Amino acid sequence: MVLSHQKHTARSIEISLEHQMLTLLDAQGSVVAKYPVSTALNGAGENNGSGCTPVGKHYIRAKIGSKLPANTVFRARRPTGEIYNPELAINYPDRDWILSRILWLCGLESGKNRGFGIDTFRRFIYIHGTPDTEPMGLALSHGCIRMRNDDVIELFDSIQPGALVTIR
Repeated sequence: MVLSHQKHTARSIEISLEHQMLTLLDAQGSVVAKYPVSTALNGAGENNGSGCTPVGKHYIRAKIGSKLPANTVFRARRPTGEIYNPELAINYPDRDWILSRILWLCGLESGKNRGFGIDTFRRFIYIHGTPDTEPMGLALSHGCIRMRNDDVIELFDSIQPGALVTIR
């Protein structure tokens, strides 16, 4: 597969499920930044409905939330007009909060993370912000890659659509 979108971005991302760490790399592969993350409680996997984080090569298909305030609440990739706060948390204790920014991933490997029943994009797998009360370094998400809000905003501003994202 030719990764023509790679020429449009100098930076890439590597995510370690084992270490619950996201690493931002420059064009030469040098580390620019490292961020603790929280991936899926159910571990690695690509099947629809599995609640797992898909592995392999992906790219950032869309960036959502540019210039919105930190802690902006998203539902179905759209800002709700709410800003996350403790009162919202009490009123909606079971909500899987998607906050601040969304980097929507798309799989690059047909039959692995792209295609019927295993498609990262159609599974709505994102790198996104989560309440700062949620622990990082522990696999607790429903499949997405959760980050601290300040971290996801910094990452969002440092990466372009089309950037390669490798999840191991």
